[in-house]
Amino acid sequence: MRTMPPAAAATAGAVCISSSAVLMRLAGTSASVTALGRCAFALPVLGGLALLERRRGAPRLAPRSRWLARLAGLFLAGDLILWSHSITAIGAGLGTVVTNLQVLIVSLLAWLILGERPRRSLLLASPVMLAGLALVGGLAGGHAYGTDPSLGVGYGAGVAVLYSVYILLLRQATSPGKADGRPAAVAGVLFEATAGAVAGSVVLGLVTGDFHAGPGLLTWPALGWLVLLALTSQVLGWLLITVSMPRLPAAMIGALLLVQPAGSVALSYVILGERPSARQLLGVALVLTGVLVAVSGRGGLPAAQDQDRRGRLPAAQDQDHPPRLGSVEGQVVVEVPVAGHQVEAAGQPDRGD
Repeated sequence: MRTMPPAAAATAGAVCISSSAVLMRLAGTSASVTALGRCAFALPVLGGLALLERRRGAPRLAPRSRWLARLAGLFLAGDLILWSHSITAIGAGLGTVVTNLQVLIVSLLAWLILGERPRRSLLLASPVMLAGLALVGGLAGGHAYGTDPSLGVGYGAGVAVLYSVYILLLRQATSPGKADGRPAAVAGVLFEATAGAVAGSVVLGLVTGDFHAGPGLLTWPALGWLVLLALTSQVLGWLLITVSMPRLPAAMIGALLLVQPAGSVALSYVILGERPSARQLLGVALVLTGVLVAVSGRGGLPAAQDQDRRGRLPAAQDQDHPPRLGSVEGQVVVEVPVAGHQVEAAGQPDRGD
């Protein structure tokens, strides 16, 4: 994968992630079983990556980081389960677009809890995205696709909140790399979070009566879709984005963020036969425009170039600065230092949203 052009690798990763909602719909399993399958089948692969990371010098996770990651996984489980209900109510494509509200919610929570003031671009994007959500939910009148578009948007907003909490907890669990160039324990944190999501999916499914691990999970079509979901969205997409992001300018990364929701709408149109109304498609365009405006406030240089220009390591690599996180669909984007460079490792241990 490292031999692929970075833009091609990042695009391929975004395409892998964009299939998440469609594969969840094709599996046809209950919401909690879908969340369980997505995380459980990815867990062995992430475990292997965590071991490889340790062999390459990453430090052992501190108990606090381990438990924070597991707690984050509980919120991820709730996110995935609620997302399934949103997909049922409004469709796979629109259900994915709505969850991009997390771009605003993460910044709001970071402002309220961590004191990190939002960028001006996020403030400009807010009314645009909210107007788009109103159109997607059919609040502007006229025909709207979905069994209950308004409920689907409501579920999607809940998904965005849960995923935002997941991102912030994972941020606190992820330690920066050492000053001597040792890599941060990224895969290890994602493994712990995924383990927490597996446990959370079972518990939430049992509590809500949604956990149906009967023939629907054991038959090959459903099992095959869940395995494919785990390997593409949860593992492969993360790996492709991980190796590509350090070599791309931030402006291109922002544009690539739009590939996932737009790709999900396209795949749901072709594979599932979903036909959103013209007003809903206008809403999709407004939401994606808002996302592009929101991420436009990031710096325009890759980390390696930024290091050369300033003559020192990026701020996120200093011990006093925690890694920064953003999002790619259901996928968290963790910016961490690896061997003198700032690497963005995306994963939703999926999304990855």
